[in-house]
Amino acid sequence: MVAASSQGIGRAAALRFAAEGAHLALCARKEDALQELADHVRQTFGVQVYSATLDVADDASVRHFVDDVHKQFGRIDVCVTNAGGPPAKLFLETTMDEWDQAYQRNLRSIVSFAQAVLPHMQRQRWGRLVTITSMTVKQPVPNLVLSNAIRAGVLGLVRSLAGQFGPDGITVNNVGPGYTATDRLKELATRYATTAGGSGNEYFAQITKDIPLGRLAQPEEVADAIVWLASERAAYITGQTILVDGGVYRGL
Repeated sequence: MVAASSQGIGRAAALRFAAEGAHLALCARKEDALQELADHVRQTFGVQVYSATLDVADDASVRHFVDDVHKQFGRIDVCVTNAGGPPAKLFLETTMDEWDQAYQRNLRSIVSFAQAVLPHMQRQRWGRLVTITSMTVKQPVPNLVLSNAIRAGVLGLVRSLAGQFGPDGITVNNVGPGYTATDRLKELATRYATTAGGSGNEYFAQITKDIPLGRLAQPEEVADAIVWLASERAAYITGQTILVDGGVYRGL
């Protein structure tokens, strides 16, 4: 199960899982892109795909989706939670509505998925819950105060769930991408051009200079970390955050 899978990292993760032979349950807000992905996966990898258009900020829709997926496949082994990041803004530019929306989409949606899928995983005595956040959970990024604050709460949730559901054979981990070549980064470049008076290319040059590996991540590289955490090879890893950031985070 991969949320927000119509584009970017979610799409890359879905393709990586399909390449491993996994049947997929996909959801996203963009119906056309989601259907294109579902058709491509079926034709390319020969796996089963169930898809639904929904907003992960809608708790009832998430729970209904999970119920339908379980009816379709009879089990849920892996759940990858994902959602588009909140808008890039400085603190005094934010509104309370934006704080509420960021909470609903980037923290509460994970609670919705977790409450819906974990009972199924408990009955199986096996499961993988992988959240996708950002390197901002470890190192705040200027102009991303909404993401810096809201996503940090995911770490507390991941740690809590890992401790509670470990005895059931369930691991819970988080992946924190760094600067990745997605539409989200284009949004940040546009924001930079507006506030700093520079160009998008100047923004990309600036952030690349701060990445020890000297380049942006590709969505597929983040997806590889997600699929690994969902595998038996990562069976003894839980409650952790894996940064896929090219070395940007300098903390110990």
